Amino acid sequence: MSTKKCPFCAEEIQQEAVKCKHCGEFLDQRRGQKAERPWYFRDMTVISMHLLLLFLALPLVWFNPYYSRQTKIIVSVLVVVLSWGLGLVMSKAVSSITNYYSF
Repeated sequence: MSTKKCPFCAEEIQQEAVKCKHCGEFLDQRRGQKAERPWYFRDMTVISMHLLLLFLALPLVWFNPYYSRQTKIIVSVLVVVLSWGLGLVMSKAVSSITNYYSF
């Protein structure tokens, strides 16, 4: 019985498999490539949502079956650090504006 690696999770599956038994993704038999990702798992969607919502978009990373655990951790740390830094900048800006308009 010949096997191949699933293009989504890299687990061993049968050569004739239509759906991966490990991750549940359907394999595209016509082109021999990965099936197209849903719009909410595409990289551009994830990046756009992070720019708009910062840390509130982290579930898009953690529930994405196309990212490795290492990628998920790195993205999460970067988003948390950027959110924290932007929070500090925002608080200093509000403080500066408040001091400017107070008599």
